[in-house]
Amino acid sequence: MASSAPTSAKDDPFADRRVYPRVPVALPAFLQADGKRHFVQILDLSAGGAKLNCSQKLASGTAVVLDCGTLGRGAVVRWQNGDALGLCFDRELDPRDVTALAERSQALAALIKTRES
Repeated sequence: MASSAPTSAKDDPFADRRVYPRVPVALPAFLQADGKRHFVQILDLSAGGAKLNCSQKLASGTAVVLDCGTLGRGAVVRWQNGDALGLCFDRELDPRDVTALAERSQALAALIKTRES
């Protein structure tokens, strides 16, 4: 018989354990890995890491550099599922950097929308 007692988040394998809140963005960037530079899109961002759309297959633990113009940050690949790739930054981003990148993403989306009209 199944227990009706609630389980804690630490017992739930699907619980969200992120320390930092994620901010959805849509920003073009480059990922430098294994001496090569790959075009990627940043899908979401936090002070501790980012999720990217990346067609290049990279192993977990690969050291990379994420270059988004105003942001250049060392990171490590934590996971990859299809074209979605998760990074953990070597050093936390300042909250002002996260805010600036989110605002840049919104401005880029507004520019694209005006050009489509």
